[in-house]
Amino acid sequence: MYDTDALRLLDAVAATGSFTAAAARLNYTQSAVSRRIAALEARAGGPLFDRLARGVRLTPAGQALHHHARVVLNRLARAEEELAGIHGGHRGTLRVGAFATANVALVPGALRAFADRFPDVALTPVEGPSGGLLRRMREGELDVAVVSDYPAGLPYDEDVELAELVEEELLVALPRGHRLAGGAGGEVVDLRELREETWIEAPSPGGTTMLAQACARAGFAPRATVRIAEWTGKFGYVAAGLGITLVPALAAPAVPAGLVLRSLGESAPRRTVSTALPRTPLPAARALVRLLAEAAGQ
Repeated sequence: MYDTDALRLLDAVAATGSFTAAAARLNYTQSAVSRRIAALEARAGGPLFDRLARGVRLTPAGQALHHHARVVLNRLARAEEELAGIHGGHRGTLRVGAFATANVALVPGALRAFADRFPDVALTPVEGPSGGLLRRMREGELDVAVVSDYPAGLPYDEDVELAELVEEELLVALPRGHRLAGGAGGEVVDLRELREETWIEAPSPGGTTMLAQACARAGFAPRATVRIAEWTGKFGYVAAGLGITLVPALAAPAVPAGLVLRSLGESAPRRTVSTALPRTPLPAARALVRLLAEAAGQ
């Protein structure tokens, strides 16, 4: 094996044609250059330079080794540039996790701004429930994530840094023909008027959901619930008149025309949307968090 310092010395001598000039370029003494070249020739099994009256010249063996040295040194230089870019936040790959409704508008808008600003950073989006995203981050599979405490809160994780992006209201989605859907767009619906409704909810891993908490504060328990995981399914059930559902404000642009969104006013459940970073985040991840904060502020 040849160490990189020896390869750089070989390259410097080949480029300058002189032990003296190579010594000056690399800040060595001439005797040190002579000793190191002799050691390199011993490892190579024969002379690498012809000693001339004025300077030195590569032998055929020296030319072969110098060719490979240049390949290695160039690749190392590119690696150093790439690592500097990664640590500086301008190159590399950024693995970005987000829960489903954050991917409606918030995250895509921030990723578009990030891609415009850092075109040499490859973005790898990952979608999943917030708890799963935090687990994947803890296991080193994600560089940054957008997570939510809906429907049943977030687990504490000392290896993950959370920062609140926005607190948003959950709206109620009604079929267009619903008795409470015909008012003006800004009309508030009293949650107590929905005590006899069937609610469409995602399966909960356990604990009290935000819907159950909101209904309890209003003095009743949901009459019935239908468990549907995906938003497209929830919207389909509501449009068919099979129930109603809560929709985070971030998801409002994705609600189909057959549904009507209404505010629940002061009784509305609210969720916190946060960014998550590992304990030692990449600079590019920090940059994306700043863009997400800007997008959330808008």
